[in-house]
Amino acid sequence: MPTKTIRGDRLASPPAVEVLRGAAKPDGSPDPNSFRVVDTIPGALVKKYQTDEHTQIVSPVAPEQSRAHPGATILYRVRTRVSRKRSSADSNPVTVHIFPVPEQIAAAIAYKVHETSLELSWPAVTRTSGGDPIVVSEYHIFRGELDARAHDPATKDVLHEKWIVPPALLASSNAPNYRDTQFDFGKTYVYLVRSVTTASGNPLESSDSDPLVLTPVDIFPPATPAEVAAAILLNPSTGSTEVDLSWSINAEPDLAGYRVYRSEQQEDQGQLVTPDLLLSPAYRDTSVAPGHQYWYRVSAVDRSGNESAPTPPAAADIEQHSP
Repeated sequence: MPTKTIRGDRLASPPAVEVLRGAAKPDGSPDPNSFRVVDTIPGALVKKYQTDEHTQIVSPVAPEQSRAHPGATILYRVRTRVSRKRSSADSNPVTVHIFPVPEQIAAAIAYKVHETSLELSWPAVTRTSGGDPIVVSEYHIFRGELDARAHDPATKDVLHEKWIVPPALLASSNAPNYRDTQFDFGKTYVYLVRSVTTASGNPLESSDSDPLVLTPVDIFPPATPAEVAAAILLNPSTGSTEVDLSWSINAEPDLAGYRVYRSEQQEDQGQLVTPDLLLSPAYRDTSVAPGHQYWYRVSAVDRSGNESAPTPPAAADIEQHSP
């Protein structure tokens, strides 16, 4: 975007942007009399269309036009304007060959959240935007990440919200579904899908599907700890009996720690005896009493607060000391 006049004076405010579309002469050069303004972006709104200091505007072409003249040439120019009589010179012309493209994916993207993947699916595309039958070669899946603190769930114009990572091609799929395994719980993602065909050896994409805005939540507990063992020990310094518990380490990358429960009834889970999460797979209970039998259960907790099912009880029978 220009920031100065041709004399070098700084512009007081961003100029409006005008997009012009025209045709080519038989020799392929631009026909200057054919150009017409097809879109205008007011200066106050231009920032919404900027990414990495570039302005990006989508110019729709009617399906009837590409259907009636497949392979036809259209040209674009851009200019900026600060008033009715003060506009910049036209930019360089850009040549585009138009072909019938696949229709936009009609329905919303469906999804399922799994512990290790986000499963996306959508209806297959079988027609062009003009309604003719077409064979879709693949689908392009795009993903971006929104700033969750600035995101308004009620907005429908998410493409102009604040991005942490702008939408970029994530993957291609030969079927109308995709499994994303490279995601983090708690982040706000936007998914867009385009159907793709080819013309003259070049890929042709449809327009974007409706955006799917998704903040996956971790509701998946860790696995139940395994191989819990209870050993009864005598503390030589105090002469008291203690129960030493140990178990196998959980492998989850988001593991936060372990909890230990104790009961004097085999069928009951009992009371939590570790108010703070244990960071290692071991615990020593120094509060046992002679003549009692205890049952211990251990659970694992992840960083989202999900707790596993408790282990089967491990028994510890504390003998009564002789007088």
